[in-house]
Amino acid sequence: MEFLGGLKRTCYCGEISPAHNGKEVVLMGWVHRRRDHGGLIFADLRDREGLVQVVFNPATDKPSYEKAKLIKPEYVILVRGTVRGRPQGTENKEIRTGLYEVEVAELRILNEAKTPPFPVAQEKVDVDETTRLQYRYIDLRREKMRNNLILRHRITNLVREFLNSEGFLDVETPILTKSTPEGARDFLVPSRLNAGKFYALPQSPQLFKQLLMVSGFDRYFQIARCFRDEDLRADRQPEFTQIDIEMSFIEMEDLMDIMERLFVRIFKTFKGFEPARPFYRLSYDESMRRFSNDKPDMRFGMELVELNGIFKNSGFNVFKQVIAGNGLIKGIKAGHDFSRKEIEELELFVKQYQAKGLVWLKMKDGVLASPVDKFLSDEEKNGLQQAFGINNGDTVFAVADTSAKVVHDAMSNLRLHLGKRLNLIKEGDFRLLWVTEFPAFEYNEEEQRYDSVHHPFTSPRDQDIAILEQSPLAVRSKAYDLVLNGTEVGGGSIRIHNSDVQSKVFRLLNISDESARAKFGFLLDALQYGAPPHGGIAFGLDRLVMILTGSESIRDVIPFPKTQKGTCPLTDAPSDVDDKQLRELFIKKNVKA
Repeated sequence: MEFLGGLKRTCYCGEISPAHNGKEVVLMGWVHRRRDHGGLIFADLRDREGLVQVVFNPATDKPSYEKAKLIKPEYVILVRGTVRGRPQGTENKEIRTGLYEVEVAELRILNEAKTPPFPVAQEKVDVDETTRLQYRYIDLRREKMRNNLILRHRITNLVREFLNSEGFLDVETPILTKSTPEGARDFLVPSRLNAGKFYALPQSPQLFKQLLMVSGFDRYFQIARCFRDEDLRADRQPEFTQIDIEMSFIEMEDLMDIMERLFVRIFKTFKGFEPARPFYRLSYDESMRRFSNDKPDMRFGMELVELNGIFKNSGFNVFKQVIAGNGLIKGIKAGHDFSRKEIEELELFVKQYQAKGLVWLKMKDGVLASPVDKFLSDEEKNGLQQAFGINNGDTVFAVADTSAKVVHDAMSNLRLHLGKRLNLIKEGDFRLLWVTEFPAFEYNEEEQRYDSVHHPFTSPRDQDIAILEQSPLAVRSKAYDLVLNGTEVGGGSIRIHNSDVQSKVFRLLNISDESARAKFGFLLDALQYGAPPHGGIAFGLDRLVMILTGSESIRDVIPFPKTQKGTCPLTDAPSDVDDKQLRELFIKKNVKA
């Protein structure tokens, strides 16, 4: 192994361009591939900006040629040589530097490498995710992973530059803070200096950014690290990154205008097109009616239809019982003639969401047929025809249940499943929309109390404050979500800035004055010292980058993520700690390892 010998890198491998033709360069990086063609040895040299072909010719430099026989993939090397055009017919138009190569005059082997547990040069690797995460430093050498992180950096930079140009100040907020109920479990950190007491890692900077508004910092943002101890899935991690934003003296429209301009800038810069403004908007009620969820994927149609009216006098026992129980019946039309086997698969699919079954009807030769055909009247069939506009070859599916939640879960997921299965989603299509007017509260049957749909600091609509205590479920909030391709990428609200309204909301949520004082006293105090009207939003940076890169999981756009069980195969975290550390923190472990 050799040191740099005073040589300095002149450019990155992936930056070789016509400007370098005929010039000497010094490159450093990893051997991507090596090919011995008898009289010549070729290697692809890789760094973070890409790769370039280097040529070892005994006629140019015999010692380098002999050393090149020793190099293997992932060796770290330095080459000094002259850039030249590749011979005609040998160009590689698949890579940015494919018209050029470097004829090596000097080779230094800076470090050798063991054979990696999976190949870096292959676009797709047949290896389980745990192995990829255990050797994450190798996984990140792969082109897709490298490009994901570079795009993440560029998006973050653009966000900072845009918000700075709009007068926002980047302000940090504490990581060690107070445990407050915000929906998910807190990660707790014991305090050595305050025996028996705990900090919590922030689920979001929510309370602090509101305090900044009271402090007079009327435009705040932060690329904030957040922590939630919740069950994990493809778009969740225990620690994640938010683009956190708050503004004073605004209405909802003011915030939406700035955020739309930010997202237009992002898509214009990284996807080459400008989404039309203003973004499409749906109220929560309309979104649930048409799509059965509050984050609809608008890249394809297949809207859902409520069928209670059509079947209000149904002779079909299932529908009759659902109508009698104030339940819900919803249907969807798919332009496809499904086989019996395919329908059975779809029946199993909806049962994952607690649906008891799937009713289906097909149009063939102008006749609507179904296994429940004998229970359906001509009036009901005509109603279905009017509702869906059914043509030959179409299939209509319906789910009925006394629980509206079961119907919404089953039908919204069935719609997405059919959209993908029938190839209705165009690759590279992006659809943004706002969902607004969320319910402020929902009733928790298990605990017999009201919960906030968003969080307890979300302002009700002005016209609904009068019915706050009498009809809480009718209250709509000043909350809004930004949805991209069926994923909520951001959510926020106009906040409560009046201490009396905030106290009413706490009482409605069964948070006593004493409990509110203990948990949120500092915020309630602040609201009494001249709090301005304010509101904000937080965007999930990880989710946004995941969608823009076409990744299946946010783990592919986070440098060092956790598994779905919350572990880190690379560092073996979480892990046991020394008993001495526990004693210093006044903690006694009561669980056997």
